Amino acid sequence: MKKDFNEEIAPDVKEKMKKNLVYIGIFSVFMVFAGLTSGYIVSMGDSFWVKFPFPSAFWISTAIIISSSICIQLAISFAKKQKQSLSKVFVVLTFVFGCLFVYFQFKGYGQLNDNGSHFRGDLMVVEGRYGSAGDEGRYYGYYEIKYNGNFIGIDGNDYLLNGKKLSDSQFSKVQNFMSQFEKVEFKKDLVVKNYGKEFSLYYKQQPVELINGKLSLPDSTNLEFVDLSRLKSLAINIGDGRGDFFMKGKIGKDFHVYFKGKELDYKNREWYKGNRRLDDYLQTKPLESPDTASSYLFLITWLHLGHIIFTLFYMGKMTIYSVSGKFTDDFKLSLKLGAIFWHFLGVLWIYLIVFLLYIH
Repeated sequence: MKKDFNEEIAPDVKEKMKKNLVYIGIFSVFMVFAGLTSGYIVSMGDSFWVKFPFPSAFWISTAIIISSSICIQLAISFAKKQKQSLSKVFVVLTFVFGCLFVYFQFKGYGQLNDNGSHFRGDLMVVEGRYGSAGDEGRYYGYYEIKYNGNFIGIDGNDYLLNGKKLSDSQFSKVQNFMSQFEKVEFKKDLVVKNYGKEFSLYYKQQPVELINGKLSLPDSTNLEFVDLSRLKSLAINIGDGRGDFFMKGKIGKDFHVYFKGKELDYKNREWYKGNRRLDDYLQTKPLESPDTASSYLFLITWLHLGHIIFTLFYMGKMTIYSVSGKFTDDFKLSLKLGAIFWHFLGVLWIYLIVFLLYIH
């Protein structure tokens, strides 16, 4: 009878061949991430770059993947000692920890989104930007809000009244007033309520009046749909707590912006490097700059997560085999090979988290 090709290969040769395939896969993955981290550093060199803390869920997932590596190593150790029950327990734990790693990664992405970090996003708000046309109309928006007869100002992501940040209750009132403008739709009348009592609007430095239920300029010209669309964008930004930045919080405290490796200050809606104001071109450049730092962060961690999910299918198969008691030599070899790649993914994650911690 003709023998299967695999049966003709000595076990030690077969193990060496399979290990080499795993090592080739590891080297390929390593080169991909080496290229991405190198690209990260190069891209950061001549760009406006935002830096912000990692979500807490990423730190939890780091502890989980370390625990999973310990578990799979214990599973192999017990399998060698013919302690199948203990090996089975730790194979199952490895798989469970892997699933938990995936869960907390997605939880981390949710925290990033809540903080204003997105895979494809901008550094600064352009559409629906708050404020008057400003000097020569260079970098301000279209609308201003009057609250009890005083204009609301803005400083970064903080909305101000008489130079002081609005209290939570005051800002909540502003959000409630502006929320009605989120309902702007083409060829549909906008119902405006509570206008002119506490709150009123200015458009391009002209007061907006409510005439026959429609928002109009002093010459009785109704605001067009394009004007109302800008108001809708502003209302969405205010509803989400955004001012000049997509990142939530206070610049210089909750997040930092760098240019050519130097941290910038943002005062009176203008950029400074130390005490020196940046030139006019660099004042407007951040308005056109994507949030490349967040894009890289998502891309790198998504790609790593994809490898984790792919390997989890393999670990799921090992889990089923162990639970069913199939502790054959082939199973032990497969478990060992899976462990090599799993350890690599754990080390890779630690490398990425350390890299991003000190660079990002």
